[in-house]
Amino acid sequence: MVASYPLLHGLPALVAPHTRVLILGSFPGVASLRAQQYYGHPQNQFWRLLAALWPQNPMPGPEDYAGRCAWVLARGLGVWDVYMACEREGSLDTSIRHAQLNDFAGLHARLPWLVAIAHNGGESHSRARLVRERMGLAEDAPITSLRLPSTSPANASWSFARKCEAWREAFSTSGLL
Repeated sequence: MVASYPLLHGLPALVAPHTRVLILGSFPGVASLRAQQYYGHPQNQFWRLLAALWPQNPMPGPEDYAGRCAWVLARGLGVWDVYMACEREGSLDTSIRHAQLNDFAGLHARLPWLVAIAHNGGESHSRARLVRERMGLAEDAPITSLRLPSTSPANASWSFARKCEAWREAFSTSGLL
């Protein structure tokens, strides 16, 4: 018998009308939900990686989450998750149960400049086709779907430098660098 856990609710989309690349995670981990901040676990490499990609524009420190959000949006990057709600014990994607997708149809209408959807990790990428369908994107639509290595501390098989190179390539081809 599979245990049942309380239904968890994710975070609102962090996007602006000029968003060019949407980073999609799967669902916020425990630390992120507690802090009500994307990539709130101190060992998650998301914020460190972005700072390495845009060193000419210093990112606000971890104590200024609103400043970090504004910094990301100013660079044409948006952040959201594939799932708006799910049951899960802990933070691992493999523990996600009874997941409910976010409203991608509604989001797509708000992003006229979107050129790429970049999936932060395998669970998010496994839903790439479904996300595109929900956004109403044809298979030949000019919006690219990219699989990026997860910034999660659970993804220890990729070095920071290797992750950074993969993200740099995706951002470069999408016009963010």
